[in-house]
Amino acid sequence: MSNPQQLRYSKEHEWLSAADNGVSTVGITEHAANALGDVVFVQLPEVGDTVTAGETCGELESTKSVSDLYAPVTGEITEINEDVVSDPSLVNSAPFEGGWLFKVKVSGEPDDLLSADEYTAFAAG
Repeated sequence: MSNPQQLRYSKEHEWLSAADNGVSTVGITEHAANALGDVVFVQLPEVGDTVTAGETCGELESTKSVSDLYAPVTGEITEINEDVVSDPSLVNSAPFEGGWLFKVKVSGEPDDLLSADEYTAFAAG
């Protein structure tokens, strides 16, 4: 499993892209997607919602369980990935590409996000 070096990661297994005009993309890691199993339903925040770093903002339902989705940063939702809502399996097949979940205009960035190497070590236990 390879975690892209340009992303940052939360201990709840979400990834965050670097901001582009203040907007970052959020998804779940390959590690989380594998642990969940086949994702069959995705509940995401609505465009315009405000999310708070470390708090739940949605759910991912798989054939194994239902897991909370946590916001890695504080900000306003600017876009959700409608493709993932229509085809939740994208979370499993392309967690770092087409399986992204939402975009957020970042207003506060936590200092506890991990680099790719730190996350790889964390996820390995």
